Amino acid sequence: MLCVASPYTNPYFNLASEEFLLKCFQEDVFLLYRNAPSIVVGKHQNTLAEINLPFVQEQEILVARRISGGGTVFHDLGNLNFAFFTTGKEGALVDYKRATLPIIEALREMGLEVRLGERNELLLKKLKITGTASHVWKKRVLHHGTLLFSSEIEDMSSALRTVQDKFTDRAVRSVPSRVTNIRDHLKEKMDVEQFQERLMDHMLRTQKDARLYHFSHSDIAEIEARRDSKFATWEWNFGYSPKYQFCKSITFKSGRLDLHMNVEKGVIKDLKIVGDFTSLKDVALLEQKLVGSIHDPETLRIRLYEIEVSDYIAGLENEELLVGMF
Repeated sequence: MLCVASPYTNPYFNLASEEFLLKCFQEDVFLLYRNAPSIVVGKHQNTLAEINLPFVQEQEILVARRISGGGTVFHDLGNLNFAFFTTGKEGALVDYKRATLPIIEALREMGLEVRLGERNELLLKKLKITGTASHVWKKRVLHHGTLLFSSEIEDMSSALRTVQDKFTDRAVRSVPSRVTNIRDHLKEKMDVEQFQERLMDHMLRTQKDARLYHFSHSDIAEIEARRDSKFATWEWNFGYSPKYQFCKSITFKSGRLDLHMNVEKGVIKDLKIVGDFTSLKDVALLEQKLVGSIHDPETLRIRLYEIEVSDYIAGLENEELLVGMF
């Protein structure tokens, strides 16, 4: 087994490295990495329905999509991510019990009694310390998860959306869980870097033919190419979301309106604005200006740059409409 400790903290690079190790290697691989503050959504999720967009923008938190399914997770430098890449027989590749056993054993060496939960999460004293997911490609499988070591739980709660009634879609929804940091339960003091070293040392001691591996220059070039063409793009992280309907009521100083949108591949296909307000110009003209835009605040702000929304809806400012569209 090749054991890799990624020195990179960019989530787009690290997620691209997972796809690279899954598709371009034949040996078993164990990968550890940490990400700068970021939100990582599951492959089949509606990104905007999962994140608290104003908080994410204000805090400059990166938003990324992984290749596996499951729910949305918050990453920061106090969060250690692990991934196993193995080859096996089709139909018998996904085995969370087998994949998480080395992690459970490593944590037990540190004095922690951890078990696998019903949703394939790892539980410490009935509190979640990691969520897991998997992805199969041909005869190889990726099992990966997040280990909350010293993560900022408050930032996690603020960054993830808890009310999703504005969105109607068939996307997979995240299930909130009570969580805890591993550091708070350890008898000995250690930081996340030391925790990573302990986990890697356990793998090197216990896994068959385990040896350290460092990304080569050609590996890095291939990972960066995948990062730039896929994992760091708006089309993957937002546009890949399932089509959805978005409905929201906006109350402003001169009235109230209801906004209804149909969005497909991240692009606004239909938009209808109705409500109790004074219309100066035909509101249908305003709707037409926004249809065809991607459902993204900055793109919509540019679309509205040369017009005044208040010319169409008396008393409604451009920024009020933009806020109401998310």
